[in-house]
Amino acid sequence: MGAGPVGLAAAAHLVDRGLEPLVLEAGPAAGTAVREWAHVRLFSPWAEVTDPAAEKLLAPIGWTRPDATTYPTGGDWAERYLQPLADALGDRVRYGATVTGVARAGRDRIVDAGRDRQPFTVHVRSADGREERIAARAVIDASGTWSQPGPLGADGLPALGEATAADHISYRVPDLRDARVRARYAGRRTAVVGSGASAFTALAALADLAEEEPGTHAVWILRRDLTGSTYGGGEADRLPARGALGLRAKAAVEGGRASAVTAFRTQAVERDADRLVLVAEDGRRLDPVDEVIVLTGLRPELAFLSEVRLGLDERLEAPVALAPLIDPNVHSCGTVRPHGVRELSHPEKDLYLVGMKSYGRAPTFLALTGYEQVRSIAAALAGDHEAAERVELTLPETGVCGGAGLYDTPEAADGDGGCCGAPGTLRIGGAGTGC
Repeated sequence: MGAGPVGLAAAAHLVDRGLEPLVLEAGPAAGTAVREWAHVRLFSPWAEVTDPAAEKLLAPIGWTRPDATTYPTGGDWAERYLQPLADALGDRVRYGATVTGVARAGRDRIVDAGRDRQPFTVHVRSADGREERIAARAVIDASGTWSQPGPLGADGLPALGEATAADHISYRVPDLRDARVRARYAGRRTAVVGSGASAFTALAALADLAEEEPGTHAVWILRRDLTGSTYGGGEADRLPARGALGLRAKAAVEGGRASAVTAFRTQAVERDADRLVLVAEDGRRLDPVDEVIVLTGLRPELAFLSEVRLGLDERLEAPVALAPLIDPNVHSCGTVRPHGVRELSHPEKDLYLVGMKSYGRAPTFLALTGYEQVRSIAAALAGDHEAAERVELTLPETGVCGGAGLYDTPEAADGDGGCCGAPGTLRIGGAGTGC
């Protein structure tokens, strides 16, 4: 499920093992979610965002990997790698196919008898509304978390009034190169809620806009107090591009183009004419803002898996064996070790959550880690258990990013600043999504 980077890599590994995959993609093209941040430039170079089995499948059609040392945008990744890979897979990829449920044939969640001997039945709705049932030996869910952004409410649920204020709330980093998007924020007061790379990016972008459009101001809302680590690692960050984002956010606040409101846990959103007032759990009320950008993380969609047996950590919603390895309270991109079928297994045999979805609510996912996940799973499904247990990926302690940052110019991206290189002076001006 999902024709994104990890879903297509899973298909390529299965083909390489002599197994027959069917990729179900809800969108109209490969990398539909990636295309929604097409303007974003990755923190990782081409060498770190392509999969070996996928490259093997692409070779016969004359595909050549772009310069391994340059950094693609999301649009580059989709058009120059993901779509050609999907095309090489041919009719093994089906578009406009939304998975609405997964179960064992003839067995609901509570039935034990003969369960593992039954195939999966995958319930699919096509773009024209037609329903279909597909029998499958195994299910690999690579549908990601992009469609499930976290809410404004500090308790993990929507704040009071959040839904009715939806016309002034966005859950994505804006692309201010788009004239319509730019007009929405230019000369206005915008609240940015969140504390990660995406929030840094939004603050930096709005700060740049403030230099060109008088009256533009960002109000950065944090649920925590400001500390030495609030802005990330800065020049000491082992992911230089991520460090640069934090430094730009810090410069925006210290330069007066943005202001920070700390220990503010939003409980409600109230209307003040055509503006919004955010109210905290402790009763504090902010001055009215015109727009709110909520960047509080992403979550996995689990509703369509309600009839299969998942073993998920109660906090992260990640597989129980994987959760301790990716806990964001302990780990960053560079300290999560490669893992495979053992850590990704569930009580439901031959069902796997992979890629971003395997990490649940943790933001530290790496693209290369996802490729290693599906290599291991494909080996297990092919009966090669020795290969499934073997780790074939070594990540340096400095980390390999699988997330994103938009450089001001392609020339800046092509210089120093890879994830594992020495920190350089970088200008970052677009969306970042963690590791």
